[in-house]
Amino acid sequence: MKLLILGATGPTGRHLLDQALNAGHDVTALVRNVNRLTTTHPRLAAVSGDATDAALLERAIRGRDAVLSALGAGNSLISDIASRAVAALVPALKTGTVRRIIFLSAFGVGESVTQASSMQKLIYRTLLRLIFADKAKADAMLRESGLDWTLVYPTALTNGPRTGDYRVGEHLVMKGIAKISRADVAEFMLAQLDTDEWIHRTAVVSY
Repeated sequence: MKLLILGATGPTGRHLLDQALNAGHDVTALVRNVNRLTTTHPRLAAVSGDATDAALLERAIRGRDAVLSALGAGNSLISDIASRAVAALVPALKTGTVRRIIFLSAFGVGESVTQASSMQKLIYRTLLRLIFADKAKADAMLRESGLDWTLVYPTALTNGPRTGDYRVGEHLVMKGIAKISRADVAEFMLAQLDTDEWIHRTAVVSY
């Protein structure tokens, strides 16, 4: 497939990019700083710019089959990148023929917090409160977009290996601080290109 990946230089996005290329996909990576894109490949094209720029997104989407977003807030606890990116992405997608969007959010966002353990809830409602509020806003826009969206809600992300052995569901029982590796999250996101199972659904992913 021909893919547009957002957030390809981030800690999860790098796994997404490498796995997509290894799987034989043609990838356009929209990144703010191309110098941070360390991967080189004949099937990789880099576009420099802001993922909140609707006009740029519209151009980058042309000729693509799907969009995968691993955009993150970095070390910020007050970033609104998720909602600003989705606000630009939805109209950009609607101007063309691309309908498929696989979007990385987080477990604990919105109603998923009700599934969390007591320890998780404490973190989500204090330290991550503002970030998660912005993600909830972005997720709501995607759910109302009319596009073929899948929202991916990983639990605490680690830099562990790709195992292929994880749980996926709309509701998972949590104990303590549940975790999942970024590599396994990337694997799950790419697997959605070949199935309709999680279209218009929120997938909680965890060990």
